[in-house]
Amino acid sequence: MFQRSAKKKPASMTSMDGMSTVTFFRLAKEELESVGYNDSAFYFEQVEEWLRSGKSLPTTEKEVSKVLGL
Repeated sequence: MFQRSAKKKPASMTSMDGMSTVTFFRLAKEELESVGYNDSAFYFEQVEEWLRSGKSLPTTEKEVSKVLGL
């Protein structure tokens, strides 16, 4: 008779907001590479790959270190 509401979970990388964040990191990586900042570009690429795998931006120092491969 009564149906309880479904559990809702916000979309991660499917929203346009998420994709614009990924695009930012990709473009930043490309721009840095084009001017010879390859080390910095590497870290932007790390974040881009992290986001593309469906994970959200890190919020702790430990998570940030993990994303950056430090």
